Order: sequence, then C-alpha cells, then structure tokens
Amino acid sequence: MKNIFSSRMGIITVGAIIGIFAALLQHFGNPANMGICVACFERDIAGALGLHRAGVVQYLRPEIMGFVLGAFIMAAFAGEFKPRGGSSPLIRFFLGLFAMIGALVFLGCPWRALLRLAGGDGNAILGLLGLGTGIFVGILFLKKGFSLGRSYSQATAGGWIMPGLMLGLLFLLTFQVSSAPGGPIFFSEKGPGSMHAPLLISIIAGLVIGALAQRSRFCTMGALRDVMLTRDFHLISGVIALLVFTFATNLILGQFKAGFEGQPIAHTNHLWNFLGMSLSGLAFALAGGCPGRQLFLSGEGDADAGIFVLGMITGAAVSHNFAMASSPKGVAAFGPIAVIIGIVFCLIVGFMMLQKAK
Repeated sequence: MKNIFSSRMGIITVGAIIGIFAALLQHFGNPANMGICVACFERDIAGALGLHRAGVVQYLRPEIMGFVLGAFIMAAFAGEFKPRGGSSPLIRFFLGLFAMIGALVFLGCPWRALLRLAGGDGNAILGLLGLGTGIFVGILFLKKGFSLGRSYSQATAGGWIMPGLMLGLLFLLTFQVSSAPGGPIFFSEKGPGSMHAPLLISIIAGLVIGALAQRSRFCTMGALRDVMLTRDFHLISGVIALLVFTFATNLILGQFKAGFEGQPIAHTNHLWNFLGMSLSGLAFALAGGCPGRQLFLSGEGDADAGIFVLGMITGAAVSHNFAMASSPKGVAAFGPIAVIIGIVFCLIVGFMMLQKAK
C-alpha cells in the first residue's frame, strides 16, 4: 500500500493536523498551552492510578490511549504490526524515567514546548534550546557507535500488551471505575487534571493523530537529529508545520498571549528550563525517539518502546513523590539534583554502550 504520508507534503499535512488538533483540544477544555503533552498526560495517568498523590494532576488522558490504539490499528492495516523487543530494556526503562524527570522540571515534552511557543510563552525558547543541546550530545554518541543493541522478533501476543493496556485504561475512564471509596481511580477536582476536553473529542483526536503519526514516522527528536546528523529536513518540515498551524489556530481562537511572566503551567527559571529539557533531549536521542514516537512504536508492537513509556510513567510518580516536579511557583526542591543525576546517568550509558569495534 502506497504511503502518501511519507512524502514531504504528507509529513507537513500530519504536522498541520496535529497543530490544529492541539489548539482545538485546548479550546474544548484541555489546559492552556497543553492541548497535547505526552509527558504531562502520562503524568496525569500516573496520578489517576494512584502512583502519585498530587491531587491537581490526576486524570486518565484519552489522547494517550488514542495515540497507541490509532497507531496499532494503522500498523495492522498497513502490514507494519511487528512484535519485537529485547534491546536493552532495563536501560530504556531508566532513560524513560529520567526523560520524564527532565520534562517535569521544564513542565512539558517536546510537543508541549512547541505548543507553549505557539501560544506565546517565551520560556519555551529555553526548553527548545535545551532539547536541541541534549539531542546534539546524543548525536555525538551515535557518531561514535552508540547502540542499545538489536531487537528481536517476538510472539504476536507480546505486541498486544500496550494496546491492551490502553483499552483497559479507556474502560476505566469511560465507566469511571474505582476500586474503593476515594480511588483509585483518582480524578482531579481542580488544577490542570480537572481540565479536559470531552471524552469523544479527545479519543477521536488521539486515534487520528496516532494513525497519521504511525504512517508518517512523525518525531520531534528524530526531526532535530536528522537535521544535525544528515542535513535531512524531511521530518523537521512536519514539526515546523505543527508550530505554524498551532500558532495560526491560537490566533483565530484568541489563545495567544506573548511574554515570559504569567504563562499557564510554566515557570521562568531559565537555567532549569534549559537543563531539564537537555536531559530529556539526551534521553530521547539515546532511546531513539521522542515520547510521542515511543507511544506510536509501542502500538506497532515494539516492546522496547513500551518499556520506555512505562519508564516515563514511573518517572512521573517519582517526580511528584520526591519533590522533583516543577510548578508555576518554580523549580521544586529536588528537581535540580535529579536533573544532574539524570544527565550523569545518560552520559554513563552513552559511553558504556559504545560499540566495542570503535
């Protein structure tokens, strides 16, 4: 089957659709400058499951479920559902964990950094610069022969685990299942976790984005990596389209507010905005994909990507349980030391996983 989304116009179209959906999801109820944020939404899911008790960020975000299920459906339809795994799963788990810690110090994943910029938040500039710096360091390791090892074909049932998990979460959300009075499942009554678009709109957006991103290989980390490593501007054209169309839709809907101060769910500590996303960018580069791409890959049957996703969800729990996650008030007490530890961990992994034939 011809893949029209693999073309330059195809990837631009996908980026435009993601950007428009992101702005519309904000319009319909998702938090400001957070129409889509993989890190923030996985953090909310961790809270809803009781893995952390930050009451303002607890909700089973259907967009995440839609990403995986949309990618799963499209991969099955296109003959690209290929269960595989076994490429340094434990290292990938901790890369996901530290990627989330860095993202929650900044307050957003690469997608949200773009959405924040498209909404006028100048603090996102520091985050994007940090993201690029982390990816650049990761590229240096790739040039030296870094590899987490090959993955291997696995039983078909192994590829169903992440889609099955997302179906289970969707069931819990749809029927508001709770195992005991007061949860879990937990749902925020105030704060960002209480802000969400209607379920049907969110799940449709997630399914469409998951399907299109699976076909186009949309990835923010991969876009920057390709530009730096091979001067390939294919993927970055989709990322630019996301930024431009989110900005235009925000202007139309009156959601654009330029400045650094008073931005929604953001802080102005430029150093840790930069370093937090530097950690995330380095972890994404070593793991081979941004958090959105990891979700799409897990829908294709990639167990290693699924391990990274579970690492990020665990990282969200660790961040909030151990005072690492930032808030609009600023960087949390243990956020900086966690970022430093994460950078050291990623550097050690980078050096230790260089191919011996270097």
